[in-house]
Amino acid sequence: MNSKQTLRRTLLTLGAAACVLPQLALAQVSRPIEWVVGYPAGGGSDVVARTVADAMSKTLGENILINNKPGAATNIAAGYVANSKDFGHILFTADFATLAANPWLFTKLPYNPEKDFVPVGMLARFPLLLVVAPNVPVKNYQEFVAWAKSQPNGVSFASAGIGSPHHLAGELLRERTGLKMQHVAYRGAAPAVQDLLGGQVPCAMMDTATVQQYLAQGKLRAIGVASPQRLKTLPEVPTLSEQGLKDFVAYAWQGLVVPAGTPPETVAKFSKALAAALDSTHVKARFQALSLEALPGTPQQMADYTRAERERWGKVVKSAGVKLD
Repeated sequence: MNSKQTLRRTLLTLGAAACVLPQLALAQVSRPIEWVVGYPAGGGSDVVARTVADAMSKTLGENILINNKPGAATNIAAGYVANSKDFGHILFTADFATLAANPWLFTKLPYNPEKDFVPVGMLARFPLLLVVAPNVPVKNYQEFVAWAKSQPNGVSFASAGIGSPHHLAGELLRERTGLKMQHVAYRGAAPAVQDLLGGQVPCAMMDTATVQQYLAQGKLRAIGVASPQRLKTLPEVPTLSEQGLKDFVAYAWQGLVVPAGTPPETVAKFSKALAAALDSTHVKARFQALSLEALPGTPQQMADYTRAERERWGKVVKSAGVKLD
């Protein structure tokens, strides 16, 4: 073979390689990880997911895209993830509704909360407050109870919807106090708060992220915190427990899960990235601004927590006789 033929063959080989290499490079670029959220964009759950996903993506070296699938008290999103086989490329915000309340509220679910998901770790808890409208003449829990008892027809309480943590915390309050209370369900926390502000409904158990600005402006009044300790962001508001309603604890909370069948090493990788995210300065600052409590821990700790919550709130749902189907 002469030198011209050799050169020609070399050039052809290099040309073929130039066509193949970009295709190989594209094939090696990993697909983004899909993080499913069962609520609309812009809400508290969406904000938490986007904040944590941004931090986790830096640790993992992979992009994480949020996919909002709202509806049916997270059942649409939960069913979608439970049936996914895209192991290693899908995450899901499983919350109070998904793992604790819905198994009792619905006769049939498109998922099994214990068998279809593998926990990665807890995300955050939203503290709940007993708040009253500006036209309710009470300043503490004792005054609230006395006022409620003086109302001939009892009192109504608002919530973000039937089966929401706000609703079930209100039912727990009714059960523990023996007060005559009627539930008024709204399509989300925002419209419930608007009627609280206007005095159309007198009280509610609401999360801090929703009502904090109105408390700061003096437009709503916080009667007590449904947490074991006072909140750092609202240190002047006593707990309900210290005001006489012993051991009254209620939170809205969220955890991160993957579909069952995800390899253990992948779960461990996600759990490590989640722990790093919750410990990051940016996530801590964002959570503090929203009065959220980060809940770093292991997958097993999340499994234990959700199991205990499911048993606890199942008793409340049964006592209240609440059903959504």
